[in-house]
Amino acid sequence: MAAAGGFAALAAAWIAEHLMSMAPCALCLLERWPYRILVLLGLAALLAPARVARILAWLLALPLLAAIALALTHVGVEQGWWPDPLPACQAPHFSRLGAGGSMAERLASMPLRPVKPCDAPNRLIDWLPISMATLDLMFAATMSVIVAVITWRPRRSA
Repeated sequence: MAAAGGFAALAAAWIAEHLMSMAPCALCLLERWPYRILVLLGLAALLAPARVARILAWLLALPLLAAIALALTHVGVEQGWWPDPLPACQAPHFSRLGAGGSMAERLASMPLRPVKPCDAPNRLIDWLPISMATLDLMFAATMSVIVAVITWRPRRSA
């Protein structure tokens, strides 16, 4: 269940980036890591013996809490509650090259991926004021509740 949720989050990010041409910022890319770990832990829990699977189920809380923290950080940056935590979240400053920087030097200094500031939200629907980071926060919180309910329910004796 957790592995499927992590995979769904990664698939949604891939679709938004590659099929909908939404450029991710550095925080967007960082927000994908907890879901990768969630997929691995979830698959390991499915394949492990019952006692180990129970421990792995409890460990699922860690990447989910990280996903919530990263998404909340990103939403806060988008809303202007706090500054960008990553230097890559800022638009490039060509003035740092000096007044004599040639166009070739400027082009060579550009990143391989398009750099999008973290405070510019990506919205799936333009008129709906819910960003991808907000959707991620809602998804991570929902997944956390679902995993907690499943993990905390009493085991049935056979």
